[in-house]
Amino acid sequence: MNAPQWLGAEGEKIAARHLAAKGYRIVARNYRFHRNEIDIIAFDGEALCFIEVKTRASLGKGHPAESVTRSKQKEIARAAAGYLASLDDPWITCRFDVIAVLALSIDERSIRKYEIEHIKAAFMVGDKG
Repeated sequence: MNAPQWLGAEGEKIAARHLAAKGYRIVARNYRFHRNEIDIIAFDGEALCFIEVKTRASLGKGHPAESVTRSKQKEIARAAAGYLASLDDPWITCRFDVIAVLALSIDERSIRKYEIEHIKAAFMVGDKG
């Protein structure tokens, strides 16, 4: 695993722990539908959340959440549609969230110190914004 992949995987672990601590029920991680992937799928009460996690080691290239572009949002939406097609409840409430992790201190095995921001309803499918 190269450094960016490792950083992303560590950020996803941090995000999953954060969600669990907030009472979310995680139902899938790294869900793939064709070429599209959703980092975390979890229930927040009755709402099914499709969560993209972005991790960076600095703000040199901007805030992590800024990298969830329109193109990335469309990919997430396609994967979400695939996941929803497998469910029995066509009327389930859904939400698209972004979790941004900024690694402040890293050693060879883990992110030691970080900031985390959970942006609920970060985007909507079909949003022209």
